[in-house]
Amino acid sequence: MGSMPSDRSAPERPRQVTLAAWLIVGGSVLVVLSAFERMSGLYSLETQESISDFLSRSPGDQLGLSADDAQSLLRVLAMMAGAAAAAMAILGHRVLTRSRSARVGLTVLAPALLVGGMAVFGFGTALVVAAVVMLWLQPAKDWFNGVTPAPPPARAPAPPPAFQQSSSAPPPPAFMGQPRASRPAPVTGACIVTWVVCGLALCLMGLTVMVLVAAPDAVFDELRRQDPDLDLGGLSEAEVRRAALIGSAIGSAWCLAAVGFAVATFRGLRWGWVALLASTVAAGVASTFVMVGSFVMVAPLAASAVTVGLLLRPESRAWCRRTNQRRGSVSP
Repeated sequence: MGSMPSDRSAPERPRQVTLAAWLIVGGSVLVVLSAFERMSGLYSLETQESISDFLSRSPGDQLGLSADDAQSLLRVLAMMAGAAAAAMAILGHRVLTRSRSARVGLTVLAPALLVGGMAVFGFGTALVVAAVVMLWLQPAKDWFNGVTPAPPPARAPAPPPAFQQSSSAPPPPAFMGQPRASRPAPVTGACIVTWVVCGLALCLMGLTVMVLVAAPDAVFDELRRQDPDLDLGGLSEAEVRRAALIGSAIGSAWCLAAVGFAVATFRGLRWGWVALLASTVAAGVASTFVMVGSFVMVAPLAASAVTVGLLLRPESRAWCRRTNQRRGSVSP
């Protein structure tokens, strides 16, 4: 089950595999760096205060862990994520040589990376796992199995004029005989990135709503503990809480709409491609403004840039245009 011998008759590597491999390598490197950062700051005063505060309130107080146990757990998770990411970075490069054993190894390590990612760079781990899934989809699956895609069927020649019917029967549809184009890898990659980022954002906003509804006082107490001179801009805590809930609702609706746009783009609908591109550009602009006050927004900004770049690839635009024309030809 090792790497398959290369020869001139071997099928050409799909762009989907190249994209997934470099996403695995790049994301794994980010996870390794994040794991080192977590390990170096594990025993800092700020981390110890955060752990103690988490364990003193719900749901941390229900875990039955001491501060030392929590630090040990974080250390184990960070080491697990770092070790898995280091191995996956090497295997991700081996995937480019059509190594089926490397693909299996990545699949085995993906759950460990996902679990360890709870203590490090969660977005990077999700991105790597999504790229591993791409290796099991078409046309990557056929490429690893050494299967050469069958050529599209030749278009049937038009019958001679002598045999054409003179009746009022409608002519055959224009789309008959046109081969269905395969979905380009950039389209698949853009949709997967959108689904992963929107899924993580929905989870985070859902947790935010749960905390604001269940324990709003604890949130403001924590904010005041971190900043004793906290200024709410003349608003009351109830008004800030209401604004946060409204913002979470709007963000959730935006994410759900982006998921739907990605589904339409995945199916080759032109309007879905346009809507997803506009939504991603708007998300990137919003992340740029928010990034001034929060460095965490670098991750969604990078994801927006990657998605826009994939959607604007010539093959992505051409595929959506061809698919849309073919669907339009079916209508009477």
